[in-house]
Amino acid sequence: MVHRILIVTAVVAEADSVTAGLGLGGPELLPLPGGLTLRRHRDGVDVLVGGVGPAAVAAATGTALTYGTLTGDRYGLVVSAGIAGGFQPAAPVGSLVVSSAIVAADLGAETPDGYLAVEELGFGRSVHAVPEALTGPIAAALDAGGLPHTLAPVLTVSTVTGTARRAAELAERHPAAAAEAMEGFGVAEAAAAHGVPVVEIRAVSNAVGPRDRAAWRIGEALGALRDAFQPLSRTVFVESWESWEPS
Repeated sequence: MVHRILIVTAVVAEADSVTAGLGLGGPELLPLPGGLTLRRHRDGVDVLVGGVGPAAVAAATGTALTYGTLTGDRYGLVVSAGIAGGFQPAAPVGSLVVSSAIVAADLGAETPDGYLAVEELGFGRSVHAVPEALTGPIAAALDAGGLPHTLAPVLTVSTVTGTARRAAELAERHPAAAAEAMEGFGVAEAAAAHGVPVVEIRAVSNAVGPRDRAAWRIGEALGALRDAFQPLSRTVFVESWESWEPS
């Protein structure tokens, strides 16, 4: 059976950058429950604008995956894609981050003794590790394309960081992290529920830290996101999921 690829973004501009990079052309538009629209392209690639934040995008991704199961168009890989804040100096503006792990950075509890992740509370998980079998072919394709990138954990937050204090707290709690966004963990939870591998790809638009919209480079990051998907053909994605084994 030939499986499809589902690429999930938060907003339309990100979806447009992804499809431009892949050179997919005009899609067939498939309506889904909840007012969602699945962009069905040739070469077995679907693109979904899932909304902002982990809850909205988890619901949207789950809807698309269920649709695929019910119609017989099963997915072999889910990709969370978009722009993000980058932790400096690991991920400069305009660079790319490929997830070695997808982390719900604020899913837990504040206590007098510090932050406790949800695992420590006994209520589930806050990390989806992404094996090298998934990231390896993607990183190799970006290398071949001469595109600067970092392989590192990507944090998912419900509130974007806007102060130096918050940035320092996240960096201390997750010292290996290179980027912060709002959707990856929601996408990963939905993919895991369906037994489908997932990876996150982010283009950096701003530094994680004090909120300074004048310093954001959204256009540059969307261009980097487009460039990232130019070498990421269906063959690259298939190579990644064919050697994946569920944990």
